[in-house]
Amino acid sequence: MAEKVGSREKVAIVTLGCEKNLVDSDMMAHLIDEKGYELVDNPEEATVVIVNTCGFIDAAKEESVNKILDMAELKETGKLKSLVVAGCLTQRYKEDILSEIPEVDGIVGTGDFMSITGIIEESLAGKRPIYVGNPIFTYEDVVKRKVKEGTYSAYIKIAEGCDNACTFCSIPLMRGGFRSRTIESIVEEAKHLAAQGIVEVSLIAQDSTNYGTDIYDGKHMLPELLNRLSEVDGIQWIRLHYAYPGFFTDELIRTFAANPKVCKYVDMPLQHSEDHILKRMRRPGRQTDIRELVAKIRAEVPDVALRTSLIVGFPGETEEDFARLCEFVKDIRFDRLGVFTYSNEDDTPASRLPDHVDEETKEKRANMLMEIQREVAGDRNSRFVGEVLDVLIERYEGRGDIYVGRTQYDAPEIDGEVFVSGFKGELGSIAKVKITHSFEYDLAGEVV
Repeated sequence: MAEKVGSREKVAIVTLGCEKNLVDSDMMAHLIDEKGYELVDNPEEATVVIVNTCGFIDAAKEESVNKILDMAELKETGKLKSLVVAGCLTQRYKEDILSEIPEVDGIVGTGDFMSITGIIEESLAGKRPIYVGNPIFTYEDVVKRKVKEGTYSAYIKIAEGCDNACTFCSIPLMRGGFRSRTIESIVEEAKHLAAQGIVEVSLIAQDSTNYGTDIYDGKHMLPELLNRLSEVDGIQWIRLHYAYPGFFTDELIRTFAANPKVCKYVDMPLQHSEDHILKRMRRPGRQTDIRELVAKIRAEVPDVALRTSLIVGFPGETEEDFARLCEFVKDIRFDRLGVFTYSNEDDTPASRLPDHVDEETKEKRANMLMEIQREVAGDRNSRFVGEVLDVLIERYEGRGDIYVGRTQYDAPEIDGEVFVSGFKGELGSIAKVKITHSFEYDLAGEVV
């Protein structure tokens, strides 16, 4: 067991950005706890603050910088001795952070967070440690995580980095090339999470359907991984995110249909509908391929919920392109949909394309598309009224006998919830709920 050296220091981790950062923060929390530091939720109580940043798009970068500056003020108003910055922003912009924010006492990149306790020690000793190397770490040796008490769902990172080279994306610059973890490593992590009370695991990677091809002789191993995870005692639901459409195999569809623990929920980022925009984005396949894949999934898994994300305002997107994208969304009828405005990222091929769309137009298009989706989502949600659904109960609403949970058709934090009356069990359990009301994204019902 590691020597308990940090018992007098209190450490707070502030996490920004995507679910991948949440996983990294959980792993840092385990290492920090194991070393003997006290983890606290409130940065104002902390002597050490770690800001785990996002650097994906301009808005995320701005949020990260503002949060770093907010935490830096605690050196004057709080108990803060050391401010450490981690994550994607440091991987791309470490020199800018060090030169422009002198209050930062340490830097750790996306491939070096396993050194976090050493970084804390060095920063408290008056040094300014900088650990930003080549992001090639795959978590094979550090699979333990410390999740917050009262948490019943957790993300598992099954691969890191990406090889797809989409023209708009800076992920390979921050996270490196695609590299899968072994099935054994992922299953071991799931067992560790189940022992902490986790009942739902959500699998994430930048390109999850390509899982295993780099370490298992070119084979797409996601179906095997899903089946192996379903054997873990305590895990009731397995959810898949970021399923790249180019590698969504027939075997994977059959696994969704046959395995009762695999949520009937497909998160498949498509980014656009129009062929020439997809080509400019360097996305595989074209609209015909997408439509055929969606039809095949729905035929084999009739109760599936489909989620996608789209980018509006990509360079070269005309009013006609956007109008056809709107018709595509109306026609496909996604259960859940997220819309992003194109962000012009440094050192990406898309930043050098002609015919950029102005910000006002991008925002207008995003709002129009979400208005269309609200109507679609509300209509799709109404099909559940009168049905009895399994609901994972996660918290008490704080009034009457109302509890809040989710069905297998809704991912944590990003999708809808179910407001449940008549629940008498323990949080973290799955209840049978008859749905009585539907809204745009949420549902309401009674335990049966």
